[in-house]
Amino acid sequence: MNFEAIIKQNIQASLSTKEALLNDANLLKQIQTISEKIITTYKNDGKVLFCGNGGSAADAQHLAAEFSGRYYFDRPPLFAEALHVNTSYLTAVGNDYSYEEVFSRIVKAMGRKGDVLVGISTSGNSKNVVRALKVAQEIGMTCVAFTGKTGGEMKNHCDHLINIPSTDTPRIQECHILVGHIICEIVEASLFVKPA
Repeated sequence: MNFEAIIKQNIQASLSTKEALLNDANLLKQIQTISEKIITTYKNDGKVLFCGNGGSAADAQHLAAEFSGRYYFDRPPLFAEALHVNTSYLTAVGNDYSYEEVFSRIVKAMGRKGDVLVGISTSGNSKNVVRALKVAQEIGMTCVAFTGKTGGEMKNHCDHLINIPSTDTPRIQECHILVGHIICEIVEASLFVKPA
């Protein structure tokens, strides 16, 4: 097995996917629009909720931490939460109802009109994320979907779609965190003055 070839192939595939993202004017516009929506939400004392499964759950938690902690500099915290972090809640609802309900049920409890829900799924078809987006739409939240190339079922239940131009799960995930970081930077720089 040629390890060097595998390493170079993965790096090149990641670069190629990011170049496709860079050259997609619609996706770049969506990133800007989502950033503006989140800025407005925070200015109106709202919150941003994230949900996903597996690696997408890790990305949801990572991005929520960037908002609620800090990104580039010290500043007041922003209300952001990954919806899977309460394991007692997650296992109770998964057991008593179904795993498909774990995110939608907590969106009903936490979400308010004007808040933002970011659903993350490389396939775009995670049933629990789709259900959460549907409930968020009913509440009047802004719904954002981070998916792979096709958008899956999530594209039908969001206001803004970031459908990474790839069908390769690791490459999609790498771009999800890149886009998330870009949004974090824009939001932080727009809401706060960087300390001298």
